[in-house]
Amino acid sequence: MLATTELSKAVANKARYLQTLAAAIQDQDDRLVYQLIDGERYSKEILQAKHGSSDERNEQLVLDISDKLSQYLSGNLIAYLRETYPFFYFEQTSLGHFQFYFGNWWDRRLFGALDVLKVKFNFDQTEYKKLELAFKLETQKKRLNSDKIAEISQQTDQLQSLIDSQDSRDQEKEKVRLQLKKLAQDKVLPWEASKAKEAKQKLVERLSFLTDQDEKAQQAYKIIRESEEKVLVLSKEDTLIGYEKQSIVAKFGSFENFTARNESLYRDYIADLIATKGRVKINE
Repeated sequence: MLATTELSKAVANKARYLQTLAAAIQDQDDRLVYQLIDGERYSKEILQAKHGSSDERNEQLVLDISDKLSQYLSGNLIAYLRETYPFFYFEQTSLGHFQFYFGNWWDRRLFGALDVLKVKFNFDQTEYKKLELAFKLETQKKRLNSDKIAEISQQTDQLQSLIDSQDSRDQEKEKVRLQLKKLAQDKVLPWEASKAKEAKQKLVERLSFLTDQDEKAQQAYKIIRESEEKVLVLSKEDTLIGYEKQSIVAKFGSFENFTARNESLYRDYIADLIATKGRVKINE
């Protein structure tokens, strides 16, 4: 009899949970939906309670409809994010799943995915770290790719110098060949043979070096073109990150404020839902 009673209570509890959730969805009460699907977090971050009052067993009842819940909740959330982060542009990839881009300019960057149920940005860490570093480099009056571009430019200058010095090398090679020819023709006394051999070896090594430089000069044209393309790509990335920095500063004042807002996004959004109950959904 006790087992029957306990089972009935458990089933009734689950039924009440699902009925409450269904009513919240019917009433378009997104705040209550968020509380129901993650009561522990809601208690800690919104109610400031040390211990949550949620029942994770009930919350697991909706795991199989998480995509549908995400789709439902995305309407209000994305409308809010478009106001709060006007430089983020969202794109749906499947039911309840969204990714977002930074900016609406040409060649904009895919910046991450939106977790609707957790009200969280899952940033592409590679792209995010580039932006973070770009802000740090401001203190050095550098852009993200300044050092890379400077290094490539220095290498390009060296290659161009190699090309420009072709005539000088040709003249030196001719002198070396004449010296080698002269050594071959000169009669060498036995006690001077070692010295002559050493002189010949140095001339041969010099001629070999100049020939190697000629080969590098022939390849330099291709390398310079490739380097120019690399610099163009890096410069374009700097320009795009510059747009991103301007957008963040215009809206948040600093990268630190932007980061702080990302961390408080869940609390801020729930507070907004409480203050603006009845917001019209953009997907309805």
